[in-house]
Amino acid sequence: MMNYEGLDPGLGDYPPGLHGSLEPGLEPALDPRLDPALLQELDPDGLPVTDVHLLEGLFSELHSVAAEVGIPVTATHFDVQEELLWMGNHRGHASSFFGPTMDRYSSFQVHLTDDVRHIQTMETGVLFLTKNNLKCHTRGGLVMFDYPMEEGADMHSLLLTEDNTLLMGGLQNYVMELDLGTVQETQKFDMEVPGVAIMRHSNRFLFCGHTSGKVSLRDPRTLKVEQEFDAFSGSLSDFDVHGNLLAACGFSSRGLNGLACDRFLMVYDLRMMRAVTPLQVHVDPLFLRFIPTYTSRLAIISQSGQCQFCEPTGLANLADVFHVNTVGQLLMSFDVSSSKQALSFGDSGGCLHLWSSAPEVSYNGYSRETEFALPCLVDSLPQLDWGHELMPLSLIPTPLTTTESLVSDWPSALASPSPRRAPPVDPEILRTMKTVGFIGYAPNPRTHPRNQVPYKIKEVELEYDSYNQVPESPIGRDEEPHLYMVPKKYRKVTIKYSKLGLEDFDFKHYNRTLFAGLEPHIPNAYCNSMIQVLYFLEPIRCLVQNHLCQKEFCLACELGFLFHMLDLSRGDPCQASNFLRAFRTIPEASALGLILADSDEQTGKARLGRLIQSWNRFILTQLHQETQEQEGPQAYRGASSNTLGSSAESVIGRLFGCEVENSSLCRCGKETVRASLTLLFTLHYPEHNPTDKTPKEHDFADILKKSICLEQSTQAWCDNCEKYQPTVQTRNIRCLPDVLVINCEVNSVKEVEFWKIQAEYAFNKALKKEAAEPPKPKPEPLPTEWCIENDGNPAEALTFDTRAEDLQHVWIPLSLKMSISKAQGLEVSSWPEGDELSAAEEAEGAAIYDLVVTVSHVLDARTGGNLVAHVKVGETYHQRKEGVTHQQWYLFNDFLIEPIDKTESAQFDVNWKVPAILYYAKRNYHSRYDLRIKNPIEASVLLTEASLARKQRKSHATFIPLMVSEMPQAGDLVGLDAEFVTLNQEEAELRSDGTKSTIKPSQMSVARITCVRGQGPNERVPFIDDYISTQEQVVDYLTQYSGIKPGDLDAKISSKHLTTLKSTYLKLRFLIDTGVRFVGHGLQKDFRVINLLVPKDQVIDTVYLFHMPRKRMISLRFLAWYFLDLNIQGETHDSIEDARTALQLYRKHLELGRGGKDDVRKALKELYEKGRKLDWKVPEADPTESQGSTVYSSVMEL
Repeated sequence: MMNYEGLDPGLGDYPPGLHGSLEPGLEPALDPRLDPALLQELDPDGLPVTDVHLLEGLFSELHSVAAEVGIPVTATHFDVQEELLWMGNHRGHASSFFGPTMDRYSSFQVHLTDDVRHIQTMETGVLFLTKNNLKCHTRGGLVMFDYPMEEGADMHSLLLTEDNTLLMGGLQNYVMELDLGTVQETQKFDMEVPGVAIMRHSNRFLFCGHTSGKVSLRDPRTLKVEQEFDAFSGSLSDFDVHGNLLAACGFSSRGLNGLACDRFLMVYDLRMMRAVTPLQVHVDPLFLRFIPTYTSRLAIISQSGQCQFCEPTGLANLADVFHVNTVGQLLMSFDVSSSKQALSFGDSGGCLHLWSSAPEVSYNGYSRETEFALPCLVDSLPQLDWGHELMPLSLIPTPLTTTESLVSDWPSALASPSPRRAPPVDPEILRTMKTVGFIGYAPNPRTHPRNQVPYKIKEVELEYDSYNQVPESPIGRDEEPHLYMVPKKYRKVTIKYSKLGLEDFDFKHYNRTLFAGLEPHIPNAYCNSMIQVLYFLEPIRCLVQNHLCQKEFCLACELGFLFHMLDLSRGDPCQASNFLRAFRTIPEASALGLILADSDEQTGKARLGRLIQSWNRFILTQLHQETQEQEGPQAYRGASSNTLGSSAESVIGRLFGCEVENSSLCRCGKETVRASLTLLFTLHYPEHNPTDKTPKEHDFADILKKSICLEQSTQAWCDNCEKYQPTVQTRNIRCLPDVLVINCEVNSVKEVEFWKIQAEYAFNKALKKEAAEPPKPKPEPLPTEWCIENDGNPAEALTFDTRAEDLQHVWIPLSLKMSISKAQGLEVSSWPEGDELSAAEEAEGAAIYDLVVTVSHVLDARTGGNLVAHVKVGETYHQRKEGVTHQQWYLFNDFLIEPIDKTESAQFDVNWKVPAILYYAKRNYHSRYDLRIKNPIEASVLLTEASLARKQRKSHATFIPLMVSEMPQAGDLVGLDAEFVTLNQEEAELRSDGTKSTIKPSQMSVARITCVRGQGPNERVPFIDDYISTQEQVVDYLTQYSGIKPGDLDAKISSKHLTTLKSTYLKLRFLIDTGVRFVGHGLQKDFRVINLLVPKDQVIDTVYLFHMPRKRMISLRFLAWYFLDLNIQGETHDSIEDARTALQLYRKHLELGRGGKDDVRKALKELYEKGRKLDWKVPEADPTESQGSTVYSSVMEL
């Protein structure tokens, strides 16, 4: 509470007139607005009657309050968000008052000693500026941040800009820019004229008022002076801007008499940038503001409290002078509300005066509701009728008489809050919900009473007690409640697109390794996990990178190109767009239902677990067929002589192939035996007997053995009986594969329940085993880094002491022992992970198989979930990427990659994580394969080739292929440009605030690729100008930007040099592998759509050569006009013209660089200034002048 003792009694002696007293010597009759009807009626005690009648449009004193008696009010400010009036005083204290009644809302200390000089409200808080400190408080008084400045600073004004930055100026020779998001200084702008005491802004300029009496008009971005007005010879007091007018008041120099307040206001017309007739006023102006209503009125305030309203272009009327009743005090501060309905004055006596033009004043057009503190209920207890017989005695508060501590006083370690978990949202609501911005709309399924939520506390808490909070999702905090079981690293990750596309998306947040992830937004990218699996199998990686054939759509070739990118990447994600494009053209893939429609992927109709197992079988078969025709001796050493079928003709057959005998025995006794090659096996689970109440325990090794050596009864044709007969079909294997591939086939509730029960059995067995064993000594703590180097055996580099509690949800073993003998056939058993076979066992043909891959389906009923892979990455991959020799398990979830413990790879909590595929590999199986890679792409790909187009003629050729003598060398320059067409339109939504959010980017396809010689006698002559044939439907040719017209990509009617994407891709790959340097404009996007990964030292992008930090990117057309005096891209784009222009710009940059970095910086600064003046538009070319370079239309012109 305020102490009002010692308050000046004169503060209560307000005259009866609402407008205050006039200046001495002025008769009341001179003021036509003073009407006796406006005077308040006072009751005998001198208190005003509550009914106050004000004339609309006339400002009169509405209320005044003593904020802190005797302490001058140095700053006042109307809150632009709420109905609050803020003030700061000379001793650094701030207070706020609510509404026209000025009820005190909050009060707190901003600075211990310095006065508050400027107040500015934001949406989240209030900024207070003192001499050398900036503080931000919530409206309740809590400190949000405190930013101290250097000791020499003497700040006076601040200004909020649109991009969440703040400008601060004062008596020093600079203006400081502060980023409010990071609370960091971004830059300092030097001022030619020091002393920036006042700052205002408009759409065109930033206005700075200097203590020297000048007003400078500056560029809002660079703060460079555009215009300067020398307003007063002494000093500037205040100024304001409205529309095209600037009005200023100040002091003029009077020779030896010092400074005197100038009664002439300087008014400037911002259209003509000159002064208009000065405006003479009848008060000594200290403050002025425009108060536009129907006209551009000015309010001029003197320090003694006189206030005059006048038009800036008219004559001041003496009758328009009013008086603020300051009781002899001086006015120190002044502000106008955003609604222009209220004025506030702060005086040197600590009083705050509120003037208004309406009794029900509103500070803002649309104020948000102010949050008030809850009232204290102790002081407002209801009166109790003690004599009433129905009065409950529990309403009477009882005093505390016990000496024991209350529950609320217990330490937090003993009493922690346990909030009730919100139940999951009805799946029907999530299924039918449409999202607009961050708000979802769905019809009411009417399964529950309105506004009532049923809770099942015990059931939910017991089942999910281990998940004490909803984990943060990698894709944001707007997660569905039914995902609270799933750890965040396993959830579906999506890319958040901004105006810059993917450039500002932080992929490093999801992948801190040097391995490359895969982007998920491409159609049919559900197979990303399996692509990673194939990549980390070293023989397959080497096989497909050595493979090259003539087929246009060959999955082995495309996998080789993709694996080459994964090899080059240093942690940045790649995309499998070309591989998936070829995948969509394979008829077998479509027949097997592996090609998903966009609607199936988005709505979750696809059963991903079953789908990826079919994909696994398809890809192994397809690679086996594609590589056995092209196989050479370099892929592996020799071939086994005792193998059947085609297994000896393919690395795939040797790696995964297993020769099997299928025997069919009819009841008539006839047996049919046939041999075949199988690349994978499917698990078959035992039938559950309904009579058994307790399910049986099964070992995984037994289930696997019965699945490999499968025996089942089925109806089959018997040639002997000449009809379908019940037959017993038996399968036996003749040899063991190097990599055992298993499809788990967990496709129904029955299989899910089987895995769950067997995992519980295995877990209980592990607990009993651990309890029976003596406790082991605690191992020495490992380093926190997961990459551990060891000079000894790399297998001993990572040793984890697996405890039984870590084996929950684990049924499959990490190692298996398998052997085949004539006497007993196939034998499978679990094997301790670190143990080795004896010499006798090895001689008998036994082998140890280690788990190297698990692929899981993470469930999500609404979206269909996602697929993740656990991969044991070998030593050679770590050696290439990180220079260390060790093995480590990783989780691959599209572009999220994270190291994990080995037990996590075998854990399957089938409530949300269902097993799909398992890979077991023989120990040291790599040694039987040649893992060398020889680049199969030769220089002949650059030589002359035929066009696919039937109508293409030599006279229409736009390029000259390279001669053998012109073959590029490392470091040579090549100008590159590409044009694209759209296959699928962008999917976006408009948020409620009007901004656009990209859900799925448009799918682009390269349509034309041009390469231009960068040196030699034929410099700037193209040697590649390929139009890319496409079999997919084009929805937009983007002719205005690409120059591609309908028909250019059709082999039947095109007159262009038409090739396949693979043919042109090989040319670019050869150039990259050779080491040439590509010069172009915006090459990052070009290479991304072409699906190429180019080392950064081989890319020279003119977008970044001519770019200043934190500034916009500049178009090729503007750069060509400014630096080269070329007018390009007039009606449409041409890739030859663009590639040549990029080469010329690079030469220009080298020329500028010879003069040093300062010359380059100066040229860029002038470039940006010119661009802003022209709004980055190239002026229309004079048709009489010949600007630009002519694009060669034929070889003859070349």
